[in-house]
Amino acid sequence: MSAKHPIVAVTGSSGAGTTTVKNAFEHMFRREGMKAAIVEGDAFHRYDRLDMKAMVDKAQKKGETLSHFGPEANLFDKIEALFRDYSETGTGQLRKYLHDDEEAEPYKQDPGTFTPWEPIPPGSDLLFYEGLHGGVVNNEVDVARWVDLLVGVVPIVNLEWIQKIHRDTAQRGYSAEAVTDTILRRMPDYVKTITPQFSRTDVNFQRVPVVDTSNPFIARDIPTPDESFIIIRFRHPEKHDFPYYQAMLKDSWMSRPNTLVVPGGKMGLAMEIILNPLVHEMMEKKRRSK
Repeated sequence: MSAKHPIVAVTGSSGAGTTTVKNAFEHMFRREGMKAAIVEGDAFHRYDRLDMKAMVDKAQKKGETLSHFGPEANLFDKIEALFRDYSETGTGQLRKYLHDDEEAEPYKQDPGTFTPWEPIPPGSDLLFYEGLHGGVVNNEVDVARWVDLLVGVVPIVNLEWIQKIHRDTAQRGYSAEAVTDTILRRMPDYVKTITPQFSRTDVNFQRVPVVDTSNPFIARDIPTPDESFIIIRFRHPEKHDFPYYQAMLKDSWMSRPNTLVVPGGKMGLAMEIILNPLVHEMMEKKRRSK
């Protein structure tokens, strides 16, 4: 952790909705006049798209599993090195993963490939990571130790699967059967690598639908925000003003001393009300450290 070069990480699995949190943070950064170095977790996958497909096929022939959730398919040491270097010096090595033709065109590369590694330009106020592994800890790495604010986004698992199936079939052209196979293949890594991170988050946002999602593999649509509640868990409740949160968020209530329940349609507002003071405090510490 670093007062001079703070790091904010948003972690959640594929289809969890981390982009919603990223948008909320970008609003906060603009209001605070902050320049953020944006880091996408996909940049730290070990294999490009074609190599990953070949490695998955190879693993399956051996009766093994390989997924983007687990350590074998990622460069966890590179994430920790970036976080450590940024925390200490305000820079570090970064690259981009080019998801589609639009992202790839400026680099004259094929989609599904990585750009070369290069240093983060100087002058950023903080580093903002959004991806799968912002709070990973195992026998080799401790990414979480370098993070000043760790935020989790984790819908209940059936909703997460519904969101992934709909996104990957509608936007990426996969069949429902192929997405289901991916979900099953990833399950061991999901349990071992993804879920433990949510015990380390400072604030955790979990969307829970109030409609039937008991069979996510045949769901015709994604439950809307108004068909959901947001369960917000605080790791350090003593640092938060819950009466203020409840006054600002109509129809919210406390279900436990460290847990606030908010109507699903107010998720973005809740994020800004809760997280903006934390970001502001981070910037005040940064200014005092100069």
